[in-house]
Amino acid sequence: MMHAILRPTARVTTLVAGVALACLAAQPGLLAQRGAGAPAQGPPASAWAAAPIDLTGYWVSIVNEDWRWRMVTPPKGDTASVPLNPRGTQAAAAWDPATDGSCQAYGMAGLMRMPTRLHITWADDHTLKIETDNGEQTRLLHFDAAQPGPKSLQGFSRAEWDRGEGSVPLPLAGRGAPGGGNVGRVNPRAGGDLKVMTTDLSGGWLRRNGVPYSADATVTEYFDRFPVPDGSEWFAVTTIVHDPMYLQQDFITSSHFRREPDGAKWAPTPCKATT
Repeated sequence: MMHAILRPTARVTTLVAGVALACLAAQPGLLAQRGAGAPAQGPPASAWAAAPIDLTGYWVSIVNEDWRWRMVTPPKGDTASVPLNPRGTQAAAAWDPATDGSCQAYGMAGLMRMPTRLHITWADDHTLKIETDNGEQTRLLHFDAAQPGPKSLQGFSRAEWDRGEGSVPLPLAGRGAPGGGNVGRVNPRAGGDLKVMTTDLSGGWLRRNGVPYSADATVTEYFDRFPVPDGSEWFAVTTIVHDPMYLQQDFITSSHFRREPDGAKWAPTPCKATT
């Protein structure tokens, strides 16, 4: 069954501001830079400095839905819940089971549905990097004016902070450092989420049994981080695949990840090279 999860749209402005000021109060240096109780002046110095949520660290996917399509390779022709048009159904029916494990299944449009661990860091002040151990893929999310290159499995991802009303950036201290693997402490959320739009894809599979998406596909994602009652931190990524070649309507999924304390369980395994 396909699940469409509505992303949050309402933000509790008063609570957000209180959390942010409490964080700043614990760091007098930042208050001195901004002036006690005064809003930040001018645009933020970088995407890293402006981040309303901290996604850095190690995360593991929680497969709490669609287990039979995500944990194992489905049988040939099992396209249930994917809104394929006749052309897409025909392409899925042509899948060769001998290609199971191909990197085509690890393209951007299907990657976040794979059972995998993620390592998220800042490559630099304006580029968030997502690495997977399953398939050994790397995504770069660009907040700056970088331009697309040739079409590729991961495509070109343009990112922006999608803020709720009244949200403010998190304090700089404790955040995963740009250009490094520092995980940093878990900061309280200060409102907003991450929106990513990906183009310039070379095509691939939405599932490991060859359910296709084409080079005409575009993908929009929303990342939302949240705490749960047991004290752990999670994020959900809502993925919207738009493909006029193979889909009769958008394919929408919501995938969940739980934060891990370190990289002790990180176990990179490559996919089969795409031919």
